[in-house]
Amino acid sequence: MAHGDQHHQNQSQVVVVMVPLPAQGHLNQLLHLSRLISAYNIPVHYVGAATHNRQVKLRAHRWEAKLQFHDFPTPPFLSPPPNPNATNKFPSHLQPSFKATAHLRQPVAKLLRELSPKARRVIVIHDSMMASVIQDVASIPNGESYTFHSVSAFTIFLYLWEVIGMPKKLEELDVKLPNGIPSLEGCFTIEFMNFIGEQHEHQKLINAGNLHNTSRTIEGPYIDLLNRIGQQKHWAIGPFNPTTVANPNNNSNGSRHKCLEWLDKQEQSSVIYVSFGTTTAMKDEQIQELAIGLEESKQQFIWVLRDADKGDLFSDAEVRRAELPQGYEERVKGRGLVVRDWAPQLEILSHKSTGGFLSHCGWNSCIESITMGVPIAAWPMHSDQPRNTVLITKLLGVGFVMRDWDKRDELVTSQSIKNGVQKFMWSEEGDEIRKRAAELGADVRQSRVEGGASYMEFSSFIAHITRY
Repeated sequence: MAHGDQHHQNQSQVVVVMVPLPAQGHLNQLLHLSRLISAYNIPVHYVGAATHNRQVKLRAHRWEAKLQFHDFPTPPFLSPPPNPNATNKFPSHLQPSFKATAHLRQPVAKLLRELSPKARRVIVIHDSMMASVIQDVASIPNGESYTFHSVSAFTIFLYLWEVIGMPKKLEELDVKLPNGIPSLEGCFTIEFMNFIGEQHEHQKLINAGNLHNTSRTIEGPYIDLLNRIGQQKHWAIGPFNPTTVANPNNNSNGSRHKCLEWLDKQEQSSVIYVSFGTTTAMKDEQIQELAIGLEESKQQFIWVLRDADKGDLFSDAEVRRAELPQGYEERVKGRGLVVRDWAPQLEILSHKSTGGFLSHCGWNSCIESITMGVPIAAWPMHSDQPRNTVLITKLLGVGFVMRDWDKRDELVTSQSIKNGVQKFMWSEEGDEIRKRAAELGADVRQSRVEGGASYMEFSSFIAHITRY
């Protein structure tokens, strides 16, 4: 190569800057996406407050990507404990950490200005909740920003449809919406709704396209509808999570989580995995009922019993340790396992002994469960979860409702938990759902393979951002 081409060579590189919202389900999805993009030899810069970068790396599922993390200073923010007794289950205790992201705007702008002259194009991929942080991309001549939606295409479609006033025309669009789609009442706090509105205003000004952690195999009709509603393109490039988990048996450093060894000893598809994600705080009496219900169901289970994350995971504040009934862990020994630390969810879901997932239906958990072919017993708590429940149970048929969203203010009794778990794991209906989940999982994994729908969409997005 002649020396004169050297400058051109540097300019030919496209760089990507990732700007996640600091909540686990968001940090994690963009970390996985970073890994997939860097596999195309595109440099990826992942930005956030030091505490959130530390959080996402600590919890990452074995990843070896060459990412550049930027720890930007944010002033101290309040990191209160979650309130399990709040009527609205949305994690309002995280709001101060969301607000603190405003301080990332300056350092992100500075990074974009530094990268701009060295790259052919600076691509910013930002969480839909972080549009105000990256608003300065508008002043970067070779900058382009793409909105990443951390929720299902179905949920985004419903949201946009409501915003544009639900035109009747959609009835001509070949879409069948099931009855009983829950309203957004009880899903968010007023503060967060205002935050969404504010971000949406910024996003409209700078958005060059939309990315979704989903596959056409799962949500083709809704991706098509999104592409028909607005001007910008929507790419369904998921699932971002690894679709195969390395054989957990030959982990060279021997650091396998104890729950995986426990799973090895169980029968195929015999275990229900119980976890309510990182933003759910259950009240003590509900934890008691769940404990008794699981015990009386006589069903093998792994129950991840942790409080919701705080805004700053590493602050010294006390973390509530949920009380179980007297002698509980002794009594369920061998049949049930209570995990109080961080659990390797992907490895649990991909384990042959796991036959069902009792879940809050956050999108991260839904997409991981679908990918691994595990059916879902839905117990939605807040945010997009009630609507994901409709997608999982009514539209995809890979789950059933464990707790009705309409009854969210009532205690779910141990008796109804016991009956629900038994129906899910032992009935013919449960077996039908398990069969459909296995089929959908296989199709989704196939869609990520060369030539598959998600592979094609991903290639199309990469071709688009690296175009000359």
